[in-house]
Amino acid sequence: MAPVRAAESDGTTGARIRDARKAAGLTQQSMAAEIQVSRQTVIAMETGDYAPSVYLAIKVARALGVTVEDLWGH
Repeated sequence: MAPVRAAESDGTTGARIRDARKAAGLTQQSMAAEIQVSRQTVIAMETGDYAPSVYLAIKVARALGVTVEDLWGH
């Protein structure tokens, strides 16, 4: 199955995810382990090539110590 393109093509959501991950002191690998996905999935979210499910978005936000709105809100 091909990855789902994120609704936001300008990369701002991916940048917010990357910045929050770095601020939390997590590597892509450690974040992937925390949210139980592959490192490639984390990379795809950060580059805007993958829009996670609501369930995964909540896991990402919790792992990073932010809200879903902080990452995906406009």
